[in-house]
Amino acid sequence: MTTKTPSKYGKFLGRPSKYDPAYCEKVVEFGMLGYTRAMICVELGIGYYNMLVWEDAHEDFRCALEEAKIHSMAHMERLAHNHMVEVPGGPKVNTGLWSRSMSARFPNEYSDRSKVEVTGKGGGAVEVDHTHDFSQNLIDDLLSLRQKDAKS
Repeated sequence: MTTKTPSKYGKFLGRPSKYDPAYCEKVVEFGMLGYTRAMICVELGIGYYNMLVWEDAHEDFRCALEEAKIHSMAHMERLAHNHMVEVPGGPKVNTGLWSRSMSARFPNEYSDRSKVEVTGKGGGAVEVDHTHDFSQNLIDDLLSLRQKDAKS
């Protein structure tokens, strides 16, 4: 099925879109398999930018992508839960491996990053009391040495 995808101003530009509402069901199915957005694009035979355009233009496609992400996360969590053990068949999860795989795959949900901000007095900007330009002093010293060498 070929339809035209409207631009953000409602005009239809360029060639007709290859968007098909049946893609929504496929997107959710791929999410259930743990597929990323890039993998979904490959399976649908579309470019990543095209997927972004469809996401903006078609609410059903956007909802399918959101649902696919949830299913993909659940799939990966289930995989980690069932298979990331220290010893095959053992009861202990390899927490380092699990943590790294989840934070790499879902950084917004599983990141270990922390933010540090430096502020000055009263929460304002950090004040710098004194700065010194060593470059001018160095140039002056070198010139004076050169002049001394030239005289001797």
